[in-house]
Amino acid sequence: MNPVKPGETRRTPWIVGVSGASGTPYAAAVLRALLDAGESVDLVVSRASRLTLLDETGIAFRDAHWQDDLREWLARGADGKPGTFQPAIDTDAVRHWSAGDLAAGPSSGSYPAKGMIVVPASTACVAGIALGLSKDLLQRAASVTLKERRALVVAVRETPLNGQTLRHLVTLDDLGAAVVPASPGFYAGATHIQDLVDFVAGRVLDSAGVEHDLYRRWKGDLGAGFRTADTTN
Repeated sequence: MNPVKPGETRRTPWIVGVSGASGTPYAAAVLRALLDAGESVDLVVSRASRLTLLDETGIAFRDAHWQDDLREWLARGADGKPGTFQPAIDTDAVRHWSAGDLAAGPSSGSYPAKGMIVVPASTACVAGIALGLSKDLLQRAASVTLKERRALVVAVRETPLNGQTLRHLVTLDDLGAAVVPASPGFYAGATHIQDLVDFVAGRVLDSAGVEHDLYRRWKGDLGAGFRTADTTN
């Protein structure tokens, strides 16, 4: 399932699951940063997320043409503008699995992986993972990640949150997952919607332990973000 070619080391990817919640720019930012960091990625795009991606970007994500669709998606900025980024997507570093393929590699604990990031995570996805429903590959891979005691980061994107969802999030926290609400901070000197998206993506990657330079970190200097934003205008 995960062959090692002569002269290569064993491929150990991050699994990235994209659910149907609004927030596909968050997923794109996380994917770009993982690839920029030299990480391998196993990508699972849920059926519901394809509708959201089409609505938010106009991109139809297709199993048969996923490389082309992924390149177009990752090149698009958070404001929807095509060609904002020109990422050199190494398709050898990305492996796509259909969400309906429950025989896929990530469905088994013996499949090597560093961990999993669910971004954005809908409340339905949160419930499915917390309850162990495994109704599709995304939920199954998340359940496997938990049982194997690997890192699971869940970037929930919903507001307001009702009591049921809050209880599911507490369950995920109790199981060892990192719950990262898609809640941007403004102290980093955001001047564009992409800055706010990158802040959330950066906090997601912080929870996964992946190095990045997506946002300016707090250093105790009051007003530094304001001064940075002022000089860029």
